[in-house]
Amino acid sequence: MPKATPFLMFEGKAEEAMTLYCATIPESDVIDITRYGSGEDGPEGMLKLARASIGGVEVRIYNSPVHHAFTFTPSFSFFVDCSSGPELERIVDVLSKDGGFLMPLGNYGFSQRFAWLNDRFGVSWQINLP
Repeated sequence: MPKATPFLMFEGKAEEAMTLYCATIPESDVIDITRYGSGEDGPEGMLKLARASIGGVEVRIYNSPVHHAFTFTPSFSFFVDCSSGPELERIVDVLSKDGGFLMPLGNYGFSQRFAWLNDRFGVSWQINLP
């Protein structure tokens, strides 16, 4: 059966981003990692391709050795429902460090506690307390 999987492409920071996400979002862990070998396009030993479960969703993570004229866009974001206010605040604090808010933490009517932000890698996150 076909399966759709989010695919995040970084330029050199894939392992740093994956480590941050797995340490920050509950129910997250690394599934497997493939590293660049000798003679390949990327630096030997650097993460090439990985699979991680982020909040229970399998995500593929790639380190491109080629510079691209594009990056991430907020039109694709991870939406995370938190189980408590302290959990939400911890996640927002960690992911917003050196990033930027699209909607700062607040009450927007549809949610008592919600924030939408881009992390320091440019990946967009909507963090919600249902």
